[in-house]
Amino acid sequence: MARILIVDDSPSQLLGIKRIVEKLGHEALSAEDGAAGVEVAKLEKPDLILMDVVMPNLNGFQATRTISKNPETAHIPIILVTTKDQETDKVWGMRQGAKAYVTKPIKEDELIRTLKEFLPG
Repeated sequence: MARILIVDDSPSQLLGIKRIVEKLGHEALSAEDGAAGVEVAKLEKPDLILMDVVMPNLNGFQATRTISKNPETAHIPIILVTTKDQETDKVWGMRQGAKAYVTKPIKEDELIRTLKEFLPG
């Protein structure tokens, strides 16, 4: 069982993603914005992070960059989960340290496939 941090400022999105994560038998941690996501990542050291992009305080690109540049958290794979679906957004997200990019509205099978790609076992 993996511990997955979900960072999203939308309660309904958070709940939907959490349901998918828990259905797969994983533990879901959550944070409501990028700044909180960075803190939870440092404290909890999850196995993987699902990161929204458009959020208050610290957006997902900034939070991804912060987490991937910190030696304590750089090993944690980050998957961006966002409505930003332009190719330039994807390229920028990967440059910030994300390992994958899933667009909203989330297709459950796509999210599951992406999670399995980055989780051990």
